[in-house]
Amino acid sequence: MTTTTRSRSSLSRYYDVNGWLFVAPAVTLIATFMLYPIIRSLVLSFYSGRGMMLKFSGSGNLTRLWNDPVFWTALQNTVIFFIVQVPIMITMALILAAMLNNPKLRYSGLFRTMIFLPCVSSLVAYSILFKSMFSLDGVVNNVLLAVGIIGEPIGWLTDPFWAKVLIIIAITWRWTGYNMIFYLAALQNIDRSIYEAAKIDGVPSWGRFAFLTIPMLKPVILFTTITSTIGTLQLFDEVYNLTEGKGGPADATLTLSLYIYNLTFRYMPSFGYAATVSYVIVLMVAVLSFLQFYAARERT
Repeated sequence: MTTTTRSRSSLSRYYDVNGWLFVAPAVTLIATFMLYPIIRSLVLSFYSGRGMMLKFSGSGNLTRLWNDPVFWTALQNTVIFFIVQVPIMITMALILAAMLNNPKLRYSGLFRTMIFLPCVSSLVAYSILFKSMFSLDGVVNNVLLAVGIIGEPIGWLTDPFWAKVLIIIAITWRWTGYNMIFYLAALQNIDRSIYEAAKIDGVPSWGRFAFLTIPMLKPVILFTTITSTIGTLQLFDEVYNLTEGKGGPADATLTLSLYIYNLTFRYMPSFGYAATVSYVIVLMVAVLSFLQFYAARERT
């Protein structure tokens, strides 16, 4: 082995060691705050008991899960929020992005800022605002009464159906602008000559949107759909703040994440069962993400 080869080999080992030293802090933090909690929660899901008085129960938590009516109510509510809210939000974000991408639109920057602002607003502040607006004598009921749409005030926070509607409105209001920014950024990277050629060929505006815009935004739509799915299945903040942590009325807005919180902090602590419920969310996210990737795959 020549001197040059030996020096290159030693330098290679030197750079390998320095590379591992460089990423070691990040790897340590990820292992400490991500990998260990995941493994620990998985182990914990096989234990049952109150507080720290835990004992191995095997599939006992799964049996309890199957026979728990509160869990099934929380699961049903979470699925309803996902099925109803995610398509509405994605569609609205896509339409708003297409409208704001029009170069002839005046004050487009102002409109973009106004639509995006809700997602950076204070959660507590906007929850208080929504509770005030949607109270029995709030501005929403007063406006609906004034224009004759309703004959009596709607119990947005006291009626099970309208409480779900309020949660959906709140989530949509807050996160539509967030998804819109992704679509807007993607739209601005599309060559406008494509649209001009389609327009010359006589393709109407709705056709250009359906057969040009949407296919070219397919990767971004997939990304926003998956992130929105994960966020909705983990829905906690809006429900907790708007219902004061109760998921009411009559558990009508109780979600899986809020139920996990209640099992851990509000009721007698049941860490093992709470970990089992949390893995239901993990399973749902994994299955739905796989289905979305499968539906959006490139067909040959």
